[in-house]
Formats: sequence, C-alpha cells, structure tokens
Amino acid sequence: MDSHKEEEEGQNTVWKERAFTSIIGAGEPDGGIGCCGMILTFFSWIVLICTVPFSLFVCIKVVQEYERAVIFRLGRLLAGGAKGPGIFLILPCIESYTKVDLRTVSFDVPPQEILTKDSVTVSVDAVVYYRVQNATISIANVEDANASTRLLAQTTLRNVLGTKNLSEILSDREGISHYMQSSLDEATDPWGIKVERVEIKDVRLPVQLQRAMAAEAEAAREARAKVIAAEGEQNASRALKEAADTISESPTALQLRYLQTLNTISAEKNSTIIFPLPIDLLKSLQRRK
Repeated sequence: MDSHKEEEEGQNTVWKERAFTSIIGAGEPDGGIGCCGMILTFFSWIVLICTVPFSLFVCIKVVQEYERAVIFRLGRLLAGGAKGPGIFLILPCIESYTKVDLRTVSFDVPPQEILTKDSVTVSVDAVVYYRVQNATISIANVEDANASTRLLAQTTLRNVLGTKNLSEILSDREGISHYMQSSLDEATDPWGIKVERVEIKDVRLPVQLQRAMAAEAEAAREARAKVIAAEGEQNASRALKEAADTISESPTALQLRYLQTLNTISAEKNSTIIFPLPIDLLKSLQRRK
C-alpha cells in the first residue's frame, strides 16, 4: 500500500511539474516561437491595425468576474497564465482562447449498483461540489476536466462503498463522504480541480431486504415488549403481596378498603351495587355460635 501511494504521489508531482513547465515556457519572449512565429505575429498586428475599427469587434474579448481566459499563441501558452477578469485582445489567425468558469459546480452522481463487503446489493447516489482552482492546468493537463471529474466520482463511489458493510453505509455516511472528498480532491489536483464537498443522497435497498429488516425489527420490538410486560407483572405481584401482608396485619384495614371500593362505585351513579361480604365476619359469627 505504501509503495502504491508513493507511486501516485510521484505521478502527481510529475503532472504538476509539467504544468508549471508549460506555464514557465509560455513566459519566454516571442523569440522562443522562432523566426516564422515572429513573422506571423507581425503580419497579424498589421491585419489588426489595417482593419480597425472592424477588427475590434472580433479581437476584443470580455471576461466576467467569475471567469478566466486561457490564451494560446501559435499553440503556446501566453505569459502570465490565464487572463481576466476584464478586457483582453486576441490577435487574429494566430491566437485562440478558452473560457473557464471558476464558480462552484454541483452534479448528481447517477445511482450505482454496488455489492457491499457483506454481499448485499444496494443502489447509492451522491452529490459532488467542485470548482476549477487553476484554469491553466485544467485546460493544459486534461481534455475535459468536468467530464473527467464526473467519471472519477462514479468510480470512487463504487470503490469506496464496495469495501464497507451495509451497516457502515447506513450509519457512517458522514465519514464515507469525507473520505470520498479527500480521495477525489487528491486525484483531481493535477487537473486544477478542487473538490469541496461530497454528500451521499440516498441508499436504496432491495424490497426483499427491506421486508427482512422490517420483520427483524418487529420481532426485536415484540420481544422487548414481552420482557417489559413480564417485568411489570413481576413488580405488580410483589406490590400486591406487600399490600396483602400489610392488610393481613390489621383486619380493620380490610374493612376500610371495602368501604373505599363502595365509595368509588357509588360515585359513578350506578343503579346496582355489589357489596362483597367479608369472610372474616362469617368466621366471627361462627365463633360466637
């Protein structure tokens, strides 16, 4: 694993050095483009001057505050890197430019069918937020930085979630999102892309698995309810036993309890009242006889 990381860091360093070399090479004077390039540049200026003011409508470009323009002259980057915001001039026939948007872009990762570590198939989709950090590198080092970032996000989502259990995917979304963000940011750094945030939107489970999990949860709750009911019955039995022991110590307490029950029944305005006859009274009458 360490050797693999070292190789990736070495590749990233090489890509950065190439990008910076291309930028430094663009800073060379016009003599670096050769004699033919100087002649073409001279004729381009002549055409621009001779066609004023019509050439101004074609050669003057405006870049917004959130944009940068990467200009190529005869296939070479101009000195100073990306231009903007503001107005800049494009020489006809020998210069071309590409606008790069620096605003944060968000896109949905399409739902991916993923086989988790515990052999469960789930469908997961996510949202990725990124922006172009270096306009020159995003044009010089990769053909289409936006499309490459989208494809890499899909691959990273499948690779990361494939090493997790279903319980980890459902409970540790924040940790997985942070790990994906750091992995994507490291991979897209040579492209001039900064991945700001990754969020997992939804995890869809198969219908059969949902039913099995619901049945498991229902069974667990029923078992817990039965245990709680049994504990309640046990506590109630203990309380009744203690109450019976207390009443048995004093026969008058039982009579008072009878009267209290009669009072409770009569408060509901019932027409029929059943009054229990205490067995102790019969025992006392038998003793007198």
